[in-house]
Amino acid sequence: MRTGLLGTGPWARMAHAPALSGHDELEFAGVWGRRPEAAKELAELHGVRAYDDVDALFADVDAVAVALPPQVQADLAVRAARAGCHLLLDKPLAPTAEQGRAVVEAARAAGVASVVFFTTRFQPRQQAWIAEQAAQRGWFTARAQWLGAVFTGESPFATPWRREKGALWDVGPHALSVLLPVLGDVRRVTAAAYGPGDTVYVVLDHAGGASSTLTLSLTAPPAAAGATVELRGEAGVAVLPDGGDGAVPALMRAADALLAAVRTGRPHSCDAAFGLRVTEILSAAQEVLDGGAGRAD
Repeated sequence: MRTGLLGTGPWARMAHAPALSGHDELEFAGVWGRRPEAAKELAELHGVRAYDDVDALFADVDAVAVALPPQVQADLAVRAARAGCHLLLDKPLAPTAEQGRAVVEAARAAGVASVVFFTTRFQPRQQAWIAEQAAQRGWFTARAQWLGAVFTGESPFATPWRREKGALWDVGPHALSVLLPVLGDVRRVTAAAYGPGDTVYVVLDHAGGASSTLTLSLTAPPAAAGATVELRGEAGVAVLPDGGDGAVPALMRAADALLAAVRTGRPHSCDAAFGLRVTEILSAAQEVLDGGAGRAD
């Protein structure tokens, strides 16, 4: 499957380009970026073509992998889908539910497959844990802490969109990607911004009756950074295992999932529709933070 890369930033260089280059069933066909000189540099590193015209790239490939800020991703994903390209997208799908719905509708209308890359969902040990807990009944509550040091350490990911949107939109999707398959959909949301920097607290009322709390920050001290998910219920206490072999192998598994969806016609559980639901819940939390009601239905 001929695949083009949209984006030239740190995530594109560190994860997407190596994953596309190293995948046995993908042909890394080219790079487009908002900065042509950066696209040329990244393309030369991997021996592929740099495109000045994104529509020309769409015309030359079967799929695109996107490593761009969410507002840029959403608009280009719609254009790519309409051009017949399958979509390997990043989280969050879009900065608003309206833009997320446009991606889903474009993909459905064009009949293209989509996968949104939630890292934890493509780590075998953690995905197996999620499936095991989803099969259990009687969960009472859960807590998720997703703490990053993007704004307190020497991170290349302190990008403008993260400074604008903060932890809710950057690491919030990771927490939701674990909790939703286990506890079910969300019907009510509340949120509060307490603590240093972009730290936020989110409380979710799940449709099945369980509740969950999220602590999210990109302003944690480097020594305190990390992720934890703990479930409590009739089965006792379950904690998300550590582990994973890095972003590149996980992205290659996400590409495998996209290939499978293309071949079988069956949507993956992390498709654009799931990405949209995550965006809707984030939008409801953001509404509360901005002084609104925060309904998620």
